[in-house]
Amino acid sequence: MNRVMVTGGSGFIGSALCLHLVAERRVQVLNVDKLTYAGVPASLVEIENNPLYRFERADICDAKTIAGLFADFQPDTVMHLAAESHVDRSINAPAAFIETNVVGTCTMLECAREYWSSLSSGFRFLHISTDEVYGTLDDRGLFDETTPYAPRSPYSASKAAADHLAKAWFHTYGLPVVVTNCSNNYGPRQFPEKLVPLLILNALEEKELPIYGDGGNIRDWLHVEDHVRALVAAAERGRVGETYNIGGRNERTNLEVAGAICAALDELRPRAAGRHRDLIRFVDDRPGHDRRYAIDPAKAERELGWRARENFDSGIRKTIRWYLDHDGWWRPLRAGQREAGA
Repeated sequence: MNRVMVTGGSGFIGSALCLHLVAERRVQVLNVDKLTYAGVPASLVEIENNPLYRFERADICDAKTIAGLFADFQPDTVMHLAAESHVDRSINAPAAFIETNVVGTCTMLECAREYWSSLSSGFRFLHISTDEVYGTLDDRGLFDETTPYAPRSPYSASKAAADHLAKAWFHTYGLPVVVTNCSNNYGPRQFPEKLVPLLILNALEEKELPIYGDGGNIRDWLHVEDHVRALVAAAERGRVGETYNIGGRNERTNLEVAGAICAALDELRPRAAGRHRDLIRFVDDRPGHDRRYAIDPAKAERELGWRARENFDSGIRKTIRWYLDHDGWWRPLRAGQREAGA
């Protein structure tokens, strides 16, 4: 990879990817982001003046603009991350998820196809997705690349549709597409509405720590920096037309996640009175809440030469320390959420 177009590069995973590509891999990056509420330019302050990095504010549904960016930047790789991704928001306002995740992906694929058809050298389109497209698991088994799709929320349904489009563009047109499906990410620069930063920041502000239902919903947790390394490996070494499941082998219930965060904060930032776990409150479960996700990453480990480096205990402590040390990043976002009534 020498010239990489990243969509959604100002979001959580996208910013981690841009930072890695520019600072570690020394490749040219074009970050295409509409800057909706979850796009945070401050996440990229470390590279904003780097000559290898370029930002364009654009909507991936705008075919004319996207086609122009392909022609101007001439990427050898597209890493398509731009998406609406918060399940609760998809339940309340599903249309935005269809527009960005389905229509936007179709637009990206068509613009990429037209651009690719004019090339004489290699090109890759990496479509990044989620394990939520597979639906829910009972207490046994793992999602692998052959697991049938069974999405159960507007968000996961929109991502499932986008995955099918990406694979169809490979089978129908030969576009060199690789698809990845990842488990729950956590780490630095994650928007405060998601579970891990929400719990950390609520605890720091002495607010309740809301846990859906009985807290028994299980997720496989993947540190964002491990995910980014997997994405680079998939773009460079993945077989076109193939899907790779990216997971951390770190299953935890939501209550266990909250407990680990509280225990670490008791040590790193003790409360004046009591323990942080005293702030935990169980709230009504959300509609259609999948009980368990768990990924088998064996194919990615075998074919891409990748493996997660962080276990949950090491990763969550690093994440908590980052939020403790970077309140200048998250305080304006929290204030904005309060002003919006979130």
